[in-house]
Parts: sequence; structure tokens; C-alpha cells
Amino acid sequence: MTWSIIARDASTGQIGIAVATRFFAVGARVPHIAPGIGGIATQALVNPYYGIDGVKLLREGRSPREMVDILLVADDGREARQLHVMDIKGRIAAHTGRECIDWCGHIQGDGFSLAGNMLAGAAVLDDTAKAFAANASLSFAQRLIVAMKAGEAAGGDKRGKQSAALLIHGEEEWSDLDLRVDDHTDPLAELERLEQVSRERWVHFRPFLPTRKNPAGITDRAIIDASVAAATTGKT
Repeated sequence: MTWSIIARDASTGQIGIAVATRFFAVGARVPHIAPGIGGIATQALVNPYYGIDGVKLLREGRSPREMVDILLVADDGREARQLHVMDIKGRIAAHTGRECIDWCGHIQGDGFSLAGNMLAGAAVLDDTAKAFAANASLSFAQRLIVAMKAGEAAGGDKRGKQSAALLIHGEEEWSDLDLRVDDHTDPLAELERLEQVSRERWVHFRPFLPTRKNPAGITDRAIIDASVAAATTGKT
């Protein structure tokens, strides 16, 4: 009932996950990221602990394949689950259970992983992959959304549309971008609109927040306001 992409932005090192489905609030359950380590998408008859425990395993140094194998062994419902993982090194592992509803499957490319179930057909993932590969000139967030929209144009979730989400992490524990459309007639279009809004101020404000390297961040409002104004108006 869902398809998703996990990818790494080669220029920034960010890890991102985009997902869409005909189900409520997909962003609350499917995407999980261990910053600087890897990303996990757990779907079909979703097991939230695949994400929760999977992140812990990645942080312990387990490879994606080891992580998937450990999770599956512990779950008697594994044949109704779908899971895919990509780490910061680009290593990918995936599982599509025998009870997942057609069309279902997973594919991988250079720096990205895709998986889906209950889709209109294999073209959903194929076209998502082609669009991601063909749009490297876009920002990472825009590239993920454009890829998902290509998959939707190929049929997407065969039941229709309801929710979508985009989660991107850099090196900090807090997200660079976390957008969720929980219930909408055109969720990917709304996700695209929210991403555009994020570039009005948020992406320019974000660098001033506290980081592990700079625990106080920047608190001088004059500096923040001047920088945001310059970024948003083109003035220097």
C-alpha cells in the first residue's frame, strides 16, 4: 500500500526518505533515519519496531543485511512485511514478504533504494528510479519529490492517494527537513508546496540552530535576520 525511496545526497551527505500511500499519516510510521549512518523504510503491514530497532542496530555498526536478517528472524509476521535499508556507504538490503500484495517488490540504484507494495505495477518503481537519476541538478528535497511524482504518474498506489512524507537528516540528530501530509486529495502536490514554503525561511534559518560542534548556535537576532533577508531577497 506504499512506495518509498531512500537516498543519499552525494554533495551534502544527507540521507533522505520520501514515501506516499493510500493510507493515513504515512510519515508517522514508515521513514526512520540514523543521522550519518543510514535510513530505513518499514511498510506493507507495517512493523514500527523494524524502524525503531533497526536504527539501534545500524548505530551498533550492523550492516543493512545483518540488520534485516536480525529483524526478520524475530518476527513471525515477516511474510506480510516489506522493509528496505540503505546505509551511508550505499549498501542496501531489502525484504518483500510472500504475503505482500501485488504489485510488490524492490529495486536499487546508485545511491538509492526503492520498495513498494499494492502498486499499479512495476513501472511505479522503475519511473521513480529514472526520475531520481535524471534530476541530479535539483536540490535533494526537490529531487526526491520529483522522483515520487514520476512514480505516481505511473500509477502509484493502485487504491489511490492519501498521505505522503519527506524526511531528510544531515549529521545532527534533529532533521534538516521533516514534512508530513497526513490526509489530502493530492498529497505529493501538497508535499511539493510545503517544500517550497520551507525555502522561504526555514532552510536559511536552520544553519543558526545549535549543533554538536556549536552547542549554542547563533543567537544574535540581527545576524540571523540579516542573513535570512540576504538569502531570500538576493541582496548581499
